[in-house]
Amino acid sequence: MRRLDDEVVAGGLPDNRLQRPLAEAFGGLPVAWAGLAQGFLASEVGQRLCDQVDQRRAAGVDIYPADPLRALRGLTPAQVKVVILGQDPYHGPGEAQGLAFSVPDGVKIPPSLRNIRQELVDDLGGVLPSGGDLSPWIDAGVLLLNTSLTVERDRPASHAKAGWATFTDAVIDAVAGDPAPKVFLLWGAHAQQKAARLGAAGARHGVVMSNHPSPLSARRPPLPFLGSRPFSRTNHLLRERGAAPVDWLLTTGRPR
Repeated sequence: MRRLDDEVVAGGLPDNRLQRPLAEAFGGLPVAWAGLAQGFLASEVGQRLCDQVDQRRAAGVDIYPADPLRALRGLTPAQVKVVILGQDPYHGPGEAQGLAFSVPDGVKIPPSLRNIRQELVDDLGGVLPSGGDLSPWIDAGVLLLNTSLTVERDRPASHAKAGWATFTDAVIDAVAGDPAPKVFLLWGAHAQQKAARLGAAGARHGVVMSNHPSPLSARRPPLPFLGSRPFSRTNHLLRERGAAPVDWLLTTGRPR
């Protein structure tokens, strides 16, 4: 299990602010990602992104999370079995931890994550986990990737057009290009836009789509998230392709 060793700030929340130049956050990645990261940093888009984030941080703006590329540190493309694609990090203090939809244990669970947890239990059994930390899924091969990897405090989607999509699209391409079986969970319109990018690779691997788990859309047609059984459907697709299923219950109590 991997957790961030964050300092604690006022109110008992972990200090999850970015504390260093953004380019330094690209260091220490597995070799399988290193070339992709270096190429992005050398590009005009990558340099512009780093300049923007560093300038905002220097101006006193809180940028989250502390480790924007944490999702890539524990998995190579070949080790990824499932991609859960979010939009951008949570924008409140102590929340974002570099893993889509996940928050550290002890932090109030956001509404979308509450619905994910409830659907997990309704789908596979068990009991609701006590916290919102999804990091145990990393060891099961789940890549919790946002399309934008930084955000400013209280400004959702503030870096959505800053250039992150160029990098995260390349990450998606690298995962989709690996021959080992994968399933892409695309929740909501933003994530579903990547289905066209996946193309034939998505069909070869597997794609499960539904509405976003946000309370605003989780129950709405045409593809309500609640009741969609994404976890068991994902495991079914993996088995069909000769891969072992994901142990989703790593974050929960076991069924009685």
